[in-house]
Amino acid sequence: MPHILDAYIPATAMVVIAHPDDAEFMCAGTVAKWTKAGCEVTYVLVTNGNKGSDDPAMTSTRLAGIREAEQRAAGAILGVRNFEFLGFPDGYLVATLDVRREITRVIRKWKPDVVITFDPTQRFFGENYPNHPDHRATGDATIDAIFPSARDRLTFPELLLDGYEPWKVKQIWLASDDAHSQARVDITEVMAQKQEALLAHPSQLGPEMKEFALQMGRWGAAGREFEFGEAFRVIVLDAPFTEVAGEPS
Repeated sequence: MPHILDAYIPATAMVVIAHPDDAEFMCAGTVAKWTKAGCEVTYVLVTNGNKGSDDPAMTSTRLAGIREAEQRAAGAILGVRNFEFLGFPDGYLVATLDVRREITRVIRKWKPDVVITFDPTQRFFGENYPNHPDHRATGDATIDAIFPSARDRLTFPELLLDGYEPWKVKQIWLASDDAHSQARVDITEVMAQKQEALLAHPSQLGPEMKEFALQMGRWGAAGREFEFGEAFRVIVLDAPFTEVAGEPS
């Protein structure tokens, strides 16, 4: 039976990722579906992606520019209009207070109901892919920015001086490979957009991504009555206390 979250469409959402192209892998179909339904989506790129090249002639500065342009193009395919490029160096990310403050700032700026990011507890994917340390650091810093930093007026009070008032995010959606994910979004009707968005990153990805997207989508639909999906672990922050703690005995 489909979970109620499968069909949920927030009014505003934010996707916080480590590198250009991360969002296209983990949630491009969901983003395309949400923007089509009127959701305002903001992409936040924590690092500049300036390490992803084996070309001896490539420089970090040039690569960062290429990858920002690719991310803007991919986002446009999915209906994303807002972008924040925080500019931390690729490959060196740690969930410091400076990183948390910057994510807190953009959360307060754009006021998303839902934030999609990485599950920082996910150390491995399958049997052959260690999760990138930048992904885990981004997930940690983002969750900490949501709760409690963006919410609490006295945390990072310097942000108040620039007009960034506190904001309470309603839900955190963590991209997940857990078979028991609460939400599995039907992306069948927007799978072609997900494929096109992946191919908008030619500095990183080749045409084989079209088939890989289908494989990911089939897995994401497991247990549901649709062909392609994306899976998420969902933390509902605005649930009534009794739903969180249970009724007292």
